[in-house]
Amino acid sequence: MDIKDLKELVKFIEKSGFTEFEYETDNVRVYLSKNVQVGQVIAPQVQPQVVTAAQPMTTVQTTEKVVEKKSEELSGNPNLVEVKSPIVGTFYEAPAPGAEPFVKEGDIVKKGKTLCIIEAMKIMNEIEAEFDCKIVKKVGKNGVPVEFGETIFLVEKV
Repeated sequence: MDIKDLKELVKFIEKSGFTEFEYETDNVRVYLSKNVQVGQVIAPQVQPQVVTAAQPMTTVQTTEKVVEKKSEELSGNPNLVEVKSPIVGTFYEAPAPGAEPFVKEGDIVKKGKTLCIIEAMKIMNEIEAEFDCKIVKKVGKNGVPVEFGETIFLVEKV
């Protein structure tokens, strides 16, 4: 590597969005970095919340009732398909607070249409319909955490 190559690398870094570049061979090591001004970041203020412990027995009974109810819904209609959460996160029914939900019960949607968003680690993951379907029931609740594999919609293929 000669000075001409280094000059070309510097020009490339200046034109690109890169802030750092590193290259290494047996006998040459090049590290380029450009100064980037970082804007001031203000952390959001967190309001303390009082959390009360749930009664374990009540939670178990509620879960059993939900499982029984879901089993009844599925057995009543053999065409129902469960749409399950592919990740652990927070279920959102709309693209923004106060906005119209992506889908409502009774809607017929095409394959690829966004059904909801699941936020995981500050990343918004759009959950899309895998086939043309009718939204029979929205199981997920807006702003409520969901687990991996948890049913978030009941749909019927169309």
